Amino acid sequence: MRIFLTGSTGYIGSAVLDALVRGGHDVTALVRDNEKAARVTARGARPIVGNLAEPESYRAAADAQDGYILTAFDAALGRGPAIDRVALDTIIAAATRPRTAGSTAPDTRFVVYTSAAWVLGPTPEPATENAPVNPIQHVSWRPEHEDYVLGAGTDRLRTIVVRPGVVYGRSAGMVGDLFKAASNGLVRVVGDGNNHWPLVYDRDLADLYVRLAGREDAAGVYHANDEGDERVNDLVSAISPYVPLTPDVRHVPIDEARAKMGSYADALSLDQLIRSPRARALGWTPSLRSVGGNAARLLDEWRAERN
Repeated sequence: MRIFLTGSTGYIGSAVLDALVRGGHDVTALVRDNEKAARVTARGARPIVGNLAEPESYRAAADAQDGYILTAFDAALGRGPAIDRVALDTIIAAATRPRTAGSTAPDTRFVVYTSAAWVLGPTPEPATENAPVNPIQHVSWRPEHEDYVLGAGTDRLRTIVVRPGVVYGRSAGMVGDLFKAASNGLVRVVGDGNNHWPLVYDRDLADLYVRLAGREDAAGVYHANDEGDERVNDLVSAISPYVPLTPDVRHVPIDEARAKMGSYADALSLDQLIRSPRARALGWTPSLRSVGGNAARLLDEWRAERN
């Protein structure tokens, strides 16, 4: 399939790009500059240089696609939600334009939008895809965008929302930040650390996107996490034996953390138990189901990417 991908050099998008190329798909990747264009070309995609906030820079490239996967979020100048909506407007318009005469492309197109498990808010009891949303401030705008995407679905357009948990793997993300802090000897944990993070390995998450692209019956909301129900304190304890010195762990009160980090502090301290039954019904099974149980391997992966 011909698939238009945003965020192809970002944390989630880069893993999705690799998975799509491995799956034999023809990927057009929106990038910000020529250096990133060269990177995605080397990985097997066709780059288009543009800017999410400037639809004319990618509108023509978006028109000739069978599907669209949006993983980018441009937080420039605090306009992230507005830019996200502009991108959605542009992509959904492209996805709903009639095919050209004589086209042999599939009758049904698809749009996959990346949201976040944080839209559910605190979930002390396991929450599935049909749980009501209760977003923390950091993602308070996302439910409206989810509804917009899902409402655009027709018999000719499959619309899909993916809510990843806390993504781990390689050198980025919240778990990557824990690896960095532990390696430097001081870990700051927001809150008491007994909160659960709904974790998902980046390559497993990418596999879900590929499955969603290829399944004609896939539509609606899909959660993505390994269901390991690991607490932040457990993660820190699991990492500590594999760094040179036992790190000093400081628990930062939430008010203090908010003063320094803003609404992101609430994301770090959020307690969530998440389940992904709709994703698993597609045959999706995470290859890794524990950060703690794979701490040595993941720390090696983190170090290798940083070198």
